[in-house]
Amino acid sequence: QVQPVESGGGLVQAGGSLRLACAASGRTFSSYSMGWFRQAPGKEREFVSVIHRNGGTTYYADSVKGRFTISRENAKNTVYLQMNSLKPEDTAVYYCAASPQLGTPTRIYMYNYWGQGTQVTVSS
Repeated sequence: QVQPVESGGGLVQAGGSLRLACAASGRTFSSYSMGWFRQAPGKEREFVSVIHRNGGTTYYADSVKGRFTISRENAKNTVYLQMNSLKPEDTAVYYCAASPQLGTPTRIYMYNYWGQGTQVTVSS
């Protein structure tokens, strides 16, 4: 069991960068694929990115591909989301989640543990 806690959100101008971090408690962090999701006001939560438990495989939503980079440090029980070239449409609450599924799961129901979220606001 892990409990993710996100940090690093904030207000940034369009074109800027932010780095989100997700620290997960528990001794089995390396057994979970870790994903990032986001939810904008009035919209459903959507998949952003996922990294395999061993860190060797990643997958991104088309909307962030080439701009966002996910990484993890299993020794620190932490996963990161580097967000570059931010756009106003990236504004959302960003959630970190842990999945016991093999591979790189992208569906919300595949994730057992969720953080509380961190707000990212991109101004135009």
